[in-house]
Amino acid sequence: MEVVSAVVRPQPKDDDLWEQVPCNLCGSWDVQVKYEGTTDQDMEKMLQSYSASGNFVSKETLVQCKHCGLVYTSPRLRQDLILQSYTDAEDPLYVSQAEGRIRSFGRCLDAVSKYTRPGRVLDVGAASGFFLKVAKDRGWETYGVEPSRYLSEYGNRNYGVNIFCGTLERAPKFEKKMDLVTLWDVLEHTFDPKDVLTRCNRYLRNGGLIVINYPNIGNWLARLAGKRYWFILSVHLYYFVPKTIARILEETGFEMVEEAPHYQWLELGYLIYRLEAYVPPAARAIRLFSRLLGMEKMLVPYFAAQTRVVARKVKNI
Repeated sequence: MEVVSAVVRPQPKDDDLWEQVPCNLCGSWDVQVKYEGTTDQDMEKMLQSYSASGNFVSKETLVQCKHCGLVYTSPRLRQDLILQSYTDAEDPLYVSQAEGRIRSFGRCLDAVSKYTRPGRVLDVGAASGFFLKVAKDRGWETYGVEPSRYLSEYGNRNYGVNIFCGTLERAPKFEKKMDLVTLWDVLEHTFDPKDVLTRCNRYLRNGGLIVINYPNIGNWLARLAGKRYWFILSVHLYYFVPKTIARILEETGFEMVEEAPHYQWLELGYLIYRLEAYVPPAARAIRLFSRLLGMEKMLVPYFAAQTRVVARKVKNI
């Protein structure tokens, strides 16, 4: 792969749709282009992709910081456009996978329970509240933050798990500190991951835990796929590896406790839908075959080069 060096400086006009950003981890503007992209895209389809099940393959430029190695999208759409899309999005496709997601979160909570007892949990980017439902059923006092009106209303209506509709910046102050904060498939979506983790630190009690899962662009499967890595999507603004996750956690007051592969359960038909964005003919053939066998609704475990980390708060930020 040819790597092109560049020093990117912010020069957006007020009415531009796109903005350039420095490295979120170290603040440097000195980057190299990892995957060349374009801002000449179908803007309507791109904006509609900002949802929990967004599957719009990224055509944006991915850059890598030459100082700390963080990979991220720059230029990217303006924050206000992205946030409005998340707020307004309806996502029945996401909630259609309730059974698999609840099973997945049950196993995730099993892993976390090795380090903490049930207490107060805040789920950032709670979507439709599936993780909070699992936690509530196991005796946790649950709270969530989710920008999508559709998903937050779904979770509160069906599970009563106290999801605040909005962003973490506008979330209410809670009377007591949390014992656990979780970010499931969330950190890579955020505009400012370092600020998000700093805010999470302030919500947690001393010694409390934070749990994050993220697409690991350094995993051998991701490296093999290259630019066609299935998590290079317009909804993802940052791409972490264990080194950059460990550093951003350390700089926001956390100490790593555990790092492990992240597995999920979803319907075969849904996984085929995700595949269709990359290899349409093959995906359509697999879909036809699965329909003939009546397998579309079958829950299957899968690993897609994701990593789950558990970290403990060791200092106030």
